[in-house]
Amino acid sequence: MPDSDVPHPDADPSAWPSPEAAGPESSSPEASADDVPAVEASGSEEWKRVSPKYVIVEVVGSLVGTALFVAAFLVAYFLFDWWWALWAAIAVGAISLVTIAFEPRRVRSIGYRLRDDDLLFRRGIMYQRQVAVPYGRMQLVDVTRGPVARALGLADLKFVTAAAATAVSVPGLPIEDAERLRDELVALAESRRAGL
Repeated sequence: MPDSDVPHPDADPSAWPSPEAAGPESSSPEASADDVPAVEASGSEEWKRVSPKYVIVEVVGSLVGTALFVAAFLVAYFLFDWWWALWAAIAVGAISLVTIAFEPRRVRSIGYRLRDDDLLFRRGIMYQRQVAVPYGRMQLVDVTRGPVARALGLADLKFVTAAAATAVSVPGLPIEDAERLRDELVALAESRRAGL
């Protein structure tokens, strides 16, 4: 015998009971997106970028290197009358100008993240490189400062592991951040090696 509470399929759709009136036992668990707890993705920390002032360090380094090469080619051209040295000097200068134009974008691509078990480092525009260095394998954490970086209050943080291929240098950090990060990484490395 059919249930009298269930309307006939040909009946008016308005005769069907509303979901609100159906009661809690008949509601679907996926009926409301607000009832579903948000799942937090692991490793959601933001990438930390190096200081924008690091562009000056890179540009100065490129200009010094370009000046040395161009001067060497020009000396060869004027002293030994090597015609190809003049074209080499022009080519080196043009390539260096293009490289310098991309320096701001290249510096913006440098970043790092501190995760639970390792430090993740990335850099590069066309050829991107990402390296994950486990804290427990860090053997040396060093802060270095060149003359231009020192004048701008910047430093490079270098840490190496037993494998030389995983040596990573995070450049262009403010000196306070570099020293704080060095101390933090040393503490993490010691705790991981101790098995804590």
